[in-house]
Amino acid sequence: MKIGLCGTMSVGKTTLVNALKELPEFKDYTFRTERSKYLMDQGIPLNTDSTLKGQLVFLAERSMELMQENIITDRTVIDVMAFARASKSMDHTEKYDFEQLATLLIKEYDYIFYVSPEGVDIEDNGVRETDVEYRNLIDFIITNFLKSRSLLIKNYGILEGSTEERIKQLKFQLGL
Repeated sequence: MKIGLCGTMSVGKTTLVNALKELPEFKDYTFRTERSKYLMDQGIPLNTDSTLKGQLVFLAERSMELMQENIITDRTVIDVMAFARASKSMDHTEKYDFEQLATLLIKEYDYIFYVSPEGVDIEDNGVRETDVEYRNLIDFIITNFLKSRSLLIKNYGILEGSTEERIKQLKFQLGL
């Protein structure tokens, strides 16, 4: 099964993936978490400075994940699409063409779980953007993508609350 967590920055997606790693129900899964620090160190612009080439690198990572079986990842192509849409460096045509390409991969996920930012403060990890307005913009774009491309999503769920509550919700929705 291919399970992707999506949502704006600093909502606990990576924390949730790391918690799932410890559970026996997911012992046969591969787990992937963001590599933004590594990519930033390679000179790839992130957040509002994201470029078409940079977003293609992020999309390639998501595509590689989708080539694996039994994977849980803390990013989806929908996240990548949202950051491309919010980019100040990409022009309208680049954003449109990028979204068309990325949309083709949505159907590859068996489950996409949206991780809500409700009640979660932004944590500064030295890489992610900490601007609340930008975080809200990314969340707005992601939720709109989820609505507008809902027919492409095989199974969809919303995860809210603490990490423990999110684990219970995820397991319930997966029938575990």
